Amino acid sequence: MSEQFLTVGLVSVSDRASAGVYEDKGIPSLKAWLDNVLLTPWQAVARIIPDEQAEIEATLRDLVDHEGCDLVLTTGGTGPALRDVTPEATLAVADKEMPGFGEQMRQISLHFVPTAILSRQVAVIRKQSLIINLPGQPKAIQETLEGLKDADGKTVVPGIFAAVPYCLDLIGAPYIETRESIVKAFRPKSAIKPQA
Repeated sequence: MSEQFLTVGLVSVSDRASAGVYEDKGIPSLKAWLDNVLLTPWQAVARIIPDEQAEIEATLRDLVDHEGCDLVLTTGGTGPALRDVTPEATLAVADKEMPGFGEQMRQISLHFVPTAILSRQVAVIRKQSLIINLPGQPKAIQETLEGLKDADGKTVVPGIFAAVPYCLDLIGAPYIETRESIVKAFRPKSAIKPQA
């Protein structure tokens, strides 16, 4: 794991996208969002895989254990349908569960759609990495990461990404900084490093 670079695994879980039936939209939208929000240099390791629990587990293990990803973001496969097994696969590779992330994502999404209660996203720690299941739709991904803002751009409900930098600090990942106009990273004062 490189000190100066944040390595982010991006995983799109979709039978149809992995088979080439349609173009994956999750990974491009995540890359664009991270490019916009991260001031810290970062690199992506991307995978498009089918809704197969064993393959999702193997991919998550590979991204953490071999690719050295500090953060892994998955998109897709978190609903109630029979083939939606991303949360089960994520929990199967976990050292610790981080339930607050899923709770907050559902709280944010409920402001937009009543079906947010059907989503089962989870977040976990595996070794030195944080793995977060995000929704499947690009708009919902952005909403859950950034939170709710009023007409003046003031945050009304914090998105989950506000907590990601400090979580990464606590598990030994690189120190990351964000563009505060999009997401202000929250850290206790004692954990904030002076800007270079």
